Amino acid sequence: MLLREVEYARPATVEEAISLLAGYEGARPLAGGQTIVNVMKARAAAPDVLVDLGDLVELRTIGFSPDGLLEIGAMVTCTHLVGSSEVEVSRPILAEVASTIGDVQVRNRGTVGGNVCVSDPTNHLPPLLVALGARFTIRGQESERTVPADAFFVGVYMTAVGEGELLTKIVVPPSSGAGDGFAGVTIGKHGTYIANAAASVSGEGVRVALGCVAAVPVRATAMEERLAGSDFSEDTVRAAAEGLGASLDPPSDVHGSAAYRRHLAEVSAVRAVLQAAQRRKGP
Repeated sequence: MLLREVEYARPATVEEAISLLAGYEGARPLAGGQTIVNVMKARAAAPDVLVDLGDLVELRTIGFSPDGLLEIGAMVTCTHLVGSSEVEVSRPILAEVASTIGDVQVRNRGTVGGNVCVSDPTNHLPPLLVALGARFTIRGQESERTVPADAFFVGVYMTAVGEGELLTKIVVPPSSGAGDGFAGVTIGKHGTYIANAAASVSGEGVRVALGCVAAVPVRATAMEERLAGSDFSEDTVRAAAEGLGASLDPPSDVHGSAAYRRHLAEVSAVRAVLQAAQRRKGP
C-alpha cells in the first residue's frame, strides 16, 4: 500500500530536530524506518511530518563517559553495536543480542534508539536494557532528563519520550565482573520472540527482566530475591523460578497461548540466569 502524503524534514542538528518535533503536533522522528514506514503503509499511523534523523552524526557514536559508563547514541545501528570495540570490552551481551535481530539488512538500517522507542513487547533490547540497569537521556527544547530503564517503557508503542522530545543516548554501566545472559524462544531462527528473558548477576545482586509477557518488560523481583546470596546451581535457579509463570498474565495469539508463554518465561529466566552466572567474574 502506498503511503499517504506526508511532509519531510532532515535537520542538521539535534536542536533543529527537537524544534521540528515540538513545532508540529503530528511530527514523528524517523530513524532506521524499520517499523514506522511499515506502520504507515498499513495506515495504522499517519504522522503529518517525518523528521529524518539521518544527518545527526552526534547520535551515531559509541563511547565512554568520564566515569566509565558506556554511552550509545540513539542513532547507532545494530550493525555498529555488533562491531563496536567499546561494547566488546564493556558489555558484550549487547552485541551478542543485537546480532540476532532480524537479518543483515535489518541490522544495517535498524537503530538502537528506534528499537527501544517503538517499545514493541517482542523486541530484543528492552528487557536486556532493563536487566542491565540502563538509563535513557531524553532532550526537549527547555531541558534534558535521564530516565531509568524500569520507567522508560510505559506501554505498547509508548515510552517516557514525550511530544517534542528526542531520545539522544542510552547509558549502560560497565559489567565490572558481572555476568549477563539472554534466552528465549523465537518463531524461526531470527524471528519474533514468543518469550524471552535477560539476566545480570553481580556482587550487588541479580536482575531478571522478562519480555513478551506484558506491554512492557517485567522484572522478576521474587526470583531475584530468592537468588540473593545463592550458589546459582541449576537446582537453586530452577527453584527460584518456580511459580514465576503463575504471576504473569501474558496475551494469547497465533504463536502461543498464555499458558505456553508462562511456561516459556520460566524456562527462559532459568536459562538466562544460569548463563549470566556462568559468565560472572570475581566474587
